[in-house]
Amino acid sequence: MKDMSWEISFQWREILTTLGILAGGLAGGLILKYLLFGALRRYAKRPDSPLLIQSIVKHLNQPSAFFFPVLVLSFMLPLVPLTARPFEVLRRVVETSLIMTFAWGLVKTVNVIEDLVLHHYRLDEENNFRVRKLFTQLQFVRKVVVSLIIFVAVALVLMSFATVRKIGTGLLTSAGIASVIVGFAAQRSIGNLLAGFQLAFTQPIRLDDVLVVEGEWGKVEEITFTYVVVRIWDERRLVLPLTYFIEKPFQNWTRNTSQLIGTVFVYTDYSIPVDAVRAELKNIVTDHPLWDKRVCVLQVTDSKERTMELRALVSAGDAGRAFDLRCHVREKLVAFIQQNYPGSLPKTRSVVDTDERMLSASSGVSGEIA
Repeated sequence: MKDMSWEISFQWREILTTLGILAGGLAGGLILKYLLFGALRRYAKRPDSPLLIQSIVKHLNQPSAFFFPVLVLSFMLPLVPLTARPFEVLRRVVETSLIMTFAWGLVKTVNVIEDLVLHHYRLDEENNFRVRKLFTQLQFVRKVVVSLIIFVAVALVLMSFATVRKIGTGLLTSAGIASVIVGFAAQRSIGNLLAGFQLAFTQPIRLDDVLVVEGEWGKVEEITFTYVVVRIWDERRLVLPLTYFIEKPFQNWTRNTSQLIGTVFVYTDYSIPVDAVRAELKNIVTDHPLWDKRVCVLQVTDSKERTMELRALVSAGDAGRAFDLRCHVREKLVAFIQQNYPGSLPKTRSVVDTDERMLSASSGVSGEIA
C-alpha cells in the first residue's frame, strides 16, 4: 500500500511539475513579447520613428503573442519530468506549434516588406509606368512566397511523423505515373499558373492598366494565380483567366505611357466656316486644366451627301482625363455652332422641279376646266 501511495504521489508531483513548467514557459514567453513590443510600440509613437518599426508593430504583434511563448516553452521542454511516450507527444505538439507560429510570422514579415515598398513607390502618381510594373511583379512574387512558406510549414509538420514519411517515400517511387495523372487533371490550372509567371515578368498587363477587353473599358484591379479582375468604369468587375491575356487580343491604353489622344466628331453642313471652328477649338482647350498642350487639331475627315465630318484631336495625361476633355470639347463646339452658325447645322435639302412645260400644261388644263 505504501508503494502504491508513493507511486500515486510521484505521478501527481510529475504532473504538477510538468504543468508548472508549461505555465512558466508560456508566461515567460508572453512577458518577453510584451516587453519587446511594448518598447517598439513606444518608439513607433515618436514622430521621427521609421516606417519599419511601425510596420513591425502593426503586422507582427499578433503572431509574436503565440510564437514567443512556444519558443520559450521549447527551450524549457527538457526540464519536463515525463516518461518517454508522454514526453514524445508533448514534444510533437510543441514542435508543430513552433513551426506553424514561425510560418505565420514569416507571412506577416512579407507584409512588412510590402509596406516599405508601398511607402517608397506611389501608385497614384502621374505616368506611374515603372511603379505599376514593379507592383505587378511584387504582387505575384508575394503570393508565390506566401504559398511556399505555407507549403514548407505544412510539409515539415507532416514529415515529422514516421507514418507520413513512409507514405511520402511510397509516393516518390510512383512519382512518374502520378505526375502524368495530375498533369492531365490539372492542365488548365497549370496553364494558368505558367501564364501568371509570364504575365508577371513579360507584363502585357500591369496593375492599374487601362484595358479595353470584351468590349468593356476598365482598369486592372487584381492579378491572382489564376485570374485577372478588371474594374469596369461603371463599378462592375470583369473576371478573366490569365490565359486569356496570352491567347486573345485586347487593347492596353497604358502599355508604355498613360498619355492619350482623344477624338471628337462633329457633323455639320457644307456651309460651315472650318477656320472659325478650328479657332474656337483652340480657345476651348487653351486654358482647360485637362489639356496637356500636346495635340490640338481640327480637320475635315469626310464629306457625305448631306453632311461634312469634322474631327477634333485633343490630348490628355490619361484615359479618364481624355474622356472628360472630349465631352467638354464636344459640348462647346456644338454650342458654338448653334449660337454663331445655326444655318450650318446638318440639314436635308429637296429640289422642286419648275419646268415651264409642266407649268403650261397645268395652266391649259385649268383653262379647259373653266
